[in-house]
Amino acid sequence: MLQPTFITWIFIIFGVITLLPLLGAQLIILLQPHGQKAKDILSAKGEDWRDKTHVRSAYGFAWADWILLMPLLVSVSAGVILGHAWGYVLWAAAGAISLYINIVLWIMEKEYVYSSHGPLAYYT
Repeated sequence: MLQPTFITWIFIIFGVITLLPLLGAQLIILLQPHGQKAKDILSAKGEDWRDKTHVRSAYGFAWADWILLMPLLVSVSAGVILGHAWGYVLWAAAGAISLYINIVLWIMEKEYVYSSHGPLAYYT
């Protein structure tokens, strides 16, 4: 039995704070994939993209996160809070998934978004 420490709680709170806006945005994309709010989230300007590749990948990633990552996050956090070793192991697995997908997204965004909008326009 591994007891959660202060650092463990910091990780849990940080994870919840950083994932809630993402999951909220993805929920909007899932509920209204062609709505104005989804366009605002995806392009930050309410514009249509040159093609549907970005919208389709965002829609697919949103489904994947809600089907895979959300249940994993809830069960893993419960396992960590209860002090089970499997919670920490699955926490590491969830971290690896997050790292993997961020590398994929960085490459996709660099190829398709930065070239048309520029890196600062995308984040502002």
